[in-house]
Amino acid sequence: MSKIVSIGTAVPRYAHRQDDIMRFMLDATNPDEKTKKLIPMLYKRSGIDTRHSVFSDFSLHRGNWHFFGNNCTAPSLEQRMKLFNEEVVALSESAVHDCLQNTRTEEITHLITVTCTGLSAPGLDILLMERLKLPAHTIRTSVNFMGCYAALHALKIADAFCRADASAKVLIVCTELCTLHFQKSNDIDSILSSTLFADGSAACLVVGDEKTKGLSIRQFFSKIALAGQPDMAWQLSANGFLMTLTNHVPKLIKEEIGGLLNSALEQLNLSIKDISNWAIHPGGKNILEAVETSLSLNSSDLAASYNVLRNYGNMSSATILFVLKQMMQEASVEGNIFAVAFGPGITIETVMLTL
Repeated sequence: MSKIVSIGTAVPRYAHRQDDIMRFMLDATNPDEKTKKLIPMLYKRSGIDTRHSVFSDFSLHRGNWHFFGNNCTAPSLEQRMKLFNEEVVALSESAVHDCLQNTRTEEITHLITVTCTGLSAPGLDILLMERLKLPAHTIRTSVNFMGCYAALHALKIADAFCRADASAKVLIVCTELCTLHFQKSNDIDSILSSTLFADGSAACLVVGDEKTKGLSIRQFFSKIALAGQPDMAWQLSANGFLMTLTNHVPKLIKEEIGGLLNSALEQLNLSIKDISNWAIHPGGKNILEAVETSLSLNSSDLAASYNVLRNYGNMSSATILFVLKQMMQEASVEGNIFAVAFGPGITIETVMLTL
């Protein structure tokens, strides 16, 4: 049985208060009176205090903006990808060093990189392999454009590698620079996205050695709620990536999560009473509340998810690893952990872990 033995995290140097980002939004988009009243309400209800970004604009007043210019001119896709390539490797490296405190990089046999906020070739996998001085024969895999659930998909790949080779040491690195794709728009989907997304990186080490202490990977289970395809989407455009995120998403998750949980538990001959801890991707406060209601949980059951949402926002694929890291560090956490993340499709990806 493969295990997650360590998780490391990193965020960019610019930490922005949610109130400052709201002020930036109001200045940048120049909304009509109706939207001007709506934006503060959405930010106040977001459950987020702080988010991080690779640029400083969100905490600055008009006239001091750098990346977006004084008139908040939409940067081109090329400009956004240029900054992605300038920032992504160093941030990823910081997360890796936090993760590999007790492991030498030359011991790594496989590297899986995950991102949906930037694409290039050579990509993050090769650039990071060079920066970390990994062996040239390191087996590389890239998971791109799968969104917020991609870390769990990467775990599934790592688990397969470790089951095939008990000596494998698989490094997963999820790095997302979501704020690069802010769009100057008063469209409700853009406004909703602007209240949530942030930048961050998380790395985890998965090994096949059963004697090593860590989170044992027991079972994966996933489902696609095809009815939600129009409600969560991520498209390329000349001016960056366009995020569609409607308020129907929490409703869909509320409808689907109970049946999915039962199907996952059946495979392990477990019941909901056998789950000690819940690691829910904090895609938004409404999503966490939808899971609580559907599964008859309390907010305290999702404390780690709410804490990550409050302090970091939604960092797409990296976020669920932030949640799991916090849980691994808490002495009170033990037993079965049900982890779930959501993404385009709408895809609901889960894994049962045991600590």
